Amino acid sequence: MNDRIHQSSFSLELPPGDFSAFIFDCDGTLADTMPTHFKAWQIALGDAVAGFPEAMFYDLGGMPASRIVEMLNERRGYSLPVEETVARKEALFLELSGGITAIEPVVAIALEWHGRMPLAVASGGHRRIVHNTLRALGIGHIFDTIVCSEDYLRGKPHPDPFIEAARRLGVRAEECLVFEDTQTGIAAATAAGMASVLVPAPRR
Repeated sequence: MNDRIHQSSFSLELPPGDFSAFIFDCDGTLADTMPTHFKAWQIALGDAVAGFPEAMFYDLGGMPASRIVEMLNERRGYSLPVEETVARKEALFLELSGGITAIEPVVAIALEWHGRMPLAVASGGHRRIVHNTLRALGIGHIFDTIVCSEDYLRGKPHPDPFIEAARRLGVRAEECLVFEDTQTGIAAATAAGMASVLVPAPRR
């Protein structure tokens, strides 16, 4: 892995259990990307940015970008073009993501168990974005499968991303441990019948 490490001041304690696989969220869990995603949203939304405060952004963490735009249209009465808005947001994120850093305690666990335990990523992000992030951190190769928003119908808080990851790994859902940084993701893991670890937000 390269030297893009976020020196986080927390440690993670794994819950007791005989787990057969670990599944990691990407943004905010493995990679300290959430502030960059929010900045990209602020620019992409233009005049509609007032309807998407930072607290709402974090509450919806893990939700696919297309669903976020749909929810803004539903809740705020906007008429944002979904595909165009998402494409602009993703392009902006890629432009702004040169300084992506790893959330070290979580990445350290993934590296420790690489080769000893099946590992997966289950993200609400689009494949191009997720792979770009993992590649920037130099850890894309350690995961046996990477599940992105193109790979399921219902995003978090529905269990579909985690169920798909377990299916690909050939492991029963109840034998998986999920690492997540949002309550939306934790709810998805619980709905999938999986134990979970809540990753605290990095200190700024």
